[in-house]
Amino acid sequence: MTETEVPLVVCVSTDAAVRARVLRRLDDFGRVLIVADLAELRATLFPPENAGSPTTLPSSMPVSIGELLVDPGGHLVTWRGEPLALTRLERELLARLVGPPLMVWTYERLFDSVWGGAYLGDTAILHSAIKRLRRKLRGIEGGPQVQTVRGVGYRLLPAL
Repeated sequence: MTETEVPLVVCVSTDAAVRARVLRRLDDFGRVLIVADLAELRATLFPPENAGSPTTLPSSMPVSIGELLVDPGGHLVTWRGEPLALTRLERELLARLVGPPLMVWTYERLFDSVWGGAYLGDTAILHSAIKRLRRKLRGIEGGPQVQTVRGVGYRLLPAL
């Protein structure tokens, strides 16, 4: 690195306390980019050229399947009228899975649709997010379930 180059430090953490601590410690270091998740990092570094195009954005219309209502525009998921405490990522995953038609979402399509990036064969991030979503859906009696289609992806099974 030459004397004129300034390093860029990137901190990705969902924990606000960690982000604040990194910012304090690296305050005089140079350029520091702090984001909550990889989607925010990707949007910051590589903003879509046609961000305003309605064809590139997920539908913001509410979708329901039985007593589950997913409202992407309102950032709300309800079961029998009661809001579910889901993270942004969990809401986005559920919005894809619940959208018509109910189908198997491949790993590739979920990565592209939710994270906005190419699937590189590592499904750990996706599996972790699905695991958290499943845990929360199991907490609602008679609710829908996320089913694994081995080697392919996931699909939503409606409530019984």
